[in-house]
Amino acid sequence: MSASSALTVGFDLDMTLLDTRPGILATHRMLSAETGTFIDAELAVSRLGPPLEVELANWFPADEVAAVADRYRALYPEHAVAPALLLPGALEAVEAVRRAGGRVAVITGKYEPNARLHLEHAGIAYDALVGDLWAETKGAALRELGAGVYVGDHLGDIRGARAAGALAVGVATGPYGTAELAEAGADVVLADLTGFPAWLDGHLAATAA
Repeated sequence: MSASSALTVGFDLDMTLLDTRPGILATHRMLSAETGTFIDAELAVSRLGPPLEVELANWFPADEVAAVADRYRALYPEHAVAPALLLPGALEAVEAVRRAGGRVAVITGKYEPNARLHLEHAGIAYDALVGDLWAETKGAALRELGAGVYVGDHLGDIRGARAAGALAVGVATGPYGTAELAEAGADVVLADLTGFPAWLDGHLAATAA
């Protein structure tokens, strides 16, 4: 089997393919208004990555978090999907994988139905989508899908790639800079996805050789 025919590349969603901060900000504010509970929405969107329940636990009693998370996810489609912005190079990165004969898998911590809405709205073609995973738990999905590369913006994404034995490609479009991603163990660090197609071409050439 050739390197290209065996190629599966996993991508994180939030702050890797899409800037979802505007809609997440709006959803937190709507949730705060509905519940009468203060949420510092700007602080919340500055630390995207961990599961929603982790963030909500900062603002709600533990016995309310599950129900509030359900309400957040219900509010999300109306308030968060349309405002999301494609990050630089996102469509081109996905197309580079397809051009190489590979499969695109999106592995995200986001609630899967809402992640699907994002991908469809943004016009991002994908072969597999798995939601509700974080850090090492992403590794199981990556292994199951046979992904040899995982691309993400968060230190948790690097941990997920490591758990799967996949190459960790960090992009500095989220909360961490290139130096922090490298120090955390990313095998490759890119400023953003505009550099991904050229890197992928080089990676496949080296693998073939």
